Amino acid sequence: MKTYRGRAWGRIAPLLPGRGDLVDMRRDPRRDMVAGLTVAIVALPLALGFGVSSGLGAEAGLATAVVAGALAALFGGSNLQVSGPTGAMTVVLVPIVGQYGPTGVLTVGLMAGVLLVALAVLRAGKYMRYVPAPVVEGFTLGIACVIGLQQVPNALGVPKPEGDRVVVVTWRAVEEFVRTPNWTAVGITVSVAAVMLAGARWRPTVPFSVVAVIAATVVAHTAGLDAARPIGDLPSGLPAPSLAFLDIGSVGSLLAPAVAVAALAALESLLSASVADGMTVGQRHDADRELFGQGLANIAAPLFGGVPATGAIARTAVNVRTGAASRLAALAHAAVLAVIVFAAAPLVSKIPLAALAGVLLATAIRMVEVGSLKAMARSTRSDALILTLTAAATLALDLVYAVIVGLAVAGALALRAVAKQARLDQVPLDRGDHSAEEHALLAEHIVAYRIDGPLFFAAAHRFLLELTDVADVRVVILRMSRISTMDATGALVLKDAAQKLERRGILVLASGIRPDHRRVLDSVGALEPLRHEGRDHATTPDAIRAARDHLERTGVLPARPTGAAHEEPAR
Repeated sequence: MKTYRGRAWGRIAPLLPGRGDLVDMRRDPRRDMVAGLTVAIVALPLALGFGVSSGLGAEAGLATAVVAGALAALFGGSNLQVSGPTGAMTVVLVPIVGQYGPTGVLTVGLMAGVLLVALAVLRAGKYMRYVPAPVVEGFTLGIACVIGLQQVPNALGVPKPEGDRVVVVTWRAVEEFVRTPNWTAVGITVSVAAVMLAGARWRPTVPFSVVAVIAATVVAHTAGLDAARPIGDLPSGLPAPSLAFLDIGSVGSLLAPAVAVAALAALESLLSASVADGMTVGQRHDADRELFGQGLANIAAPLFGGVPATGAIARTAVNVRTGAASRLAALAHAAVLAVIVFAAAPLVSKIPLAALAGVLLATAIRMVEVGSLKAMARSTRSDALILTLTAAATLALDLVYAVIVGLAVAGALALRAVAKQARLDQVPLDRGDHSAEEHALLAEHIVAYRIDGPLFFAAAHRFLLELTDVADVRVVILRMSRISTMDATGALVLKDAAQKLERRGILVLASGIRPDHRRVLDSVGALEPLRHEGRDHATTPDAIRAARDHLERTGVLPARPTGAAHEEPAR
């Protein structure tokens, strides 16, 4: 029992905050506090907007930003990561809200948090680095499109239509707007988005989202614009933690959505942490600890009515650009938002929904890096195809299926490229100390093939066709020392090809089989006949000598005089 506990603690201890984290937070607290305040100002409208978009309301977004933001900052694996509600997660949550209601979303969040903690304990963080760049770019492009489409009902000032497919909901919202136009809402949305986009080019460090939202709220309130619907009443403070929301009866059916949410949280958080590393010098995140921090954040956030959270790329980038040096900045961001929740809820409740729609539309536009997309599309046709399919799957299906589609296509194209590297080349026989006449006789009856590259399932069929299409010879020598990898399919194809050649009366010899390939060949029975009949040779010269002996025994070649030199140098 003690050994088991020791092993368990050995896995958990590296995931917990250490003394070094406290030392880092003490180095430049003023700088971190300023960065945290700036991030909080940027995060406020985003938290409100993503809470509204998720279907659980602005208060859910604020609760997530405060609770998840603090816990992920404290326990996460990046010193600069800022976590909270994000557009990508909102995209996944909308259909869950439609099918299971708010309690389903909160239950899914808690289950996803448990899964993330399990992934951290199992040290699964390192595997996220294998997601190809075109999948990430297509994923981001698709998310930006979905976020933009989700804002259409509020931007047009119409109630959100029924449905869980964003394209269908958008179309219905447009139809409703045509029947009853609300140009006030459209004007507010366009104005807020325009101010944000223009301001980001003019003064990137100024939080124009807050400036635009405040201006829109003041105008809508003072002018009495009834068409500009406000957020509505917000609670003054966070609710007491509770497990009453748990939908125990639906846990089984919620497992698949929970896996999807956990996968998205892991992918987006580690991607965001990598972006933060790239923007700084000397910062490197711990992937497993980041998963652990996000897991704890997602376990705790639903207890306070919050939605699932991830690392937020936009807020993390603001945090880095404003000079954050430690996780104290992200903690300060959560604390400032908590103060706003407790002190300014009545003011926040007056913000028009159309203004938040403008914030999220501008955010979606800024998510699309046109230069990066062009570079990816120009690199190779495979990369362009993966990017396009991933983005299209994000719109047509959902984010997790989109990533699966992207990974599947990327894997298939990678296998195709690797399979093309496998070559079967006919090589000339080494002359050794044969005379020119002897060498010509041998070349008439013996053909040697060198197999280069991987011999596995993706290349096996082509290999079988090439090898069995051998001209009229008596002996085939397979030089196998340059095979880089071999699987059971490749071994079976090799066995099948040898049997087909032997049925045509052609002797098959092998040389240079590596030890790791012997195990694979042995497992399918391909090595047994070679071993027992003396056709498995260490070097090619040994195989050539065995082929010469066979041709002499069968009378194809004249026997050499006794004592004639016929030794080739080994290699």
